[in-house]
Amino acid sequence: MSERKVLNKYYPPDFDPSKIPKSKEPRNKTFCIRLMAPCNMRCTTCGEYIYKGRKFNARKEDVDDMNYLGLRIYRFYIKCTACVSEICFRTDPENTDYVLESGATRNFEALKRAEEQAEREDKAHQEELENNPMKLLEERTQASKNEMELAESLDELRELNRRTV
Repeated sequence: MSERKVLNKYYPPDFDPSKIPKSKEPRNKTFCIRLMAPCNMRCTTCGEYIYKGRKFNARKEDVDDMNYLGLRIYRFYIKCTACVSEICFRTDPENTDYVLESGATRNFEALKRAEEQAEREDKAHQEELENNPMKLLEERTQASKNEMELAESLDELRELNRRTV
């Protein structure tokens, strides 16, 4: 009995892929697929909230004029559940995310903004260290002081272990 969800197909030894006829379909053909909403969004037409994970029947197409490091970028078209207006978004492999193009706006994402804020603070801290040699020296002395304290506490713990054993 054969498996129903097979990932690998059997190719006989005498199989010749050059004998398969080439299809005349255009490269940018749209496919109907089933997908989940990639993020929380709000329809610009009716104001309906569409939550992440909501399932849709979508049209998928390749974006011809865009790619990132050889990776294809896809565009998806879904319909709002309330007003049936079209919402369009595409993949963004550079940021491992999706970009809403039309029909909806993205809801507030606290985690993403917090990460961006942390990056900005880290950059500002690095610039301050580069521009202020005294600050760099202070941080080095603090780090060496912390390292010495950690080494002392480790030695104390080892000494306690020797006593108890």
